[in-house]
Amino acid sequence: MESIRLRACALIIQDGAILLIEFNNDDDHGVHYNLPAGGLEPGETFVEAVMREAKEEACIDVEVGSVAFVYEYQPTKNNFIYGNTHSVGITFECKLKAGSIPQLPQNPDSNQTAVKWIPISELYSIQLYPEINQDILDYYNGSKYRNYVEEHEIQQSKLLS
Repeated sequence: MESIRLRACALIIQDGAILLIEFNNDDDHGVHYNLPAGGLEPGETFVEAVMREAKEEACIDVEVGSVAFVYEYQPTKNNFIYGNTHSVGITFECKLKAGSIPQLPQNPDSNQTAVKWIPISELYSIQLYPEINQDILDYYNGSKYRNYVEEHEIQQSKLLS
């Protein structure tokens, strides 16, 4: 039976910028960014996981709002580009609670190098994983956007551009 990894993600946009976690891997990916996110722990809800991950990765407390996106990676449909674990990420619109100041945690993940506000206007100048840059821009601009994204759709659109 195939295992599925469930992920909870925080979409935090404030004053025209998005809060992202910076990573620097020595592998092919180099410097790249992710939303504050991570896998659910046993007995945890998605909302609880979003709050925990925001605290662990950016030292912030958040108010969790509505679902913004659902992202799915199915390995066999994507030639295993991101490994062989099927994953589904639920991204929630979040707001910082009063007094929360994003910063690098005292003991970050081994490849986490920073917590940064990236201007929305610069979203295409960075490597974001998953590559939902356009979906975030459409969401931010109030445009019609895909609220369910499959990785193979991202890969197909990259081939066409």
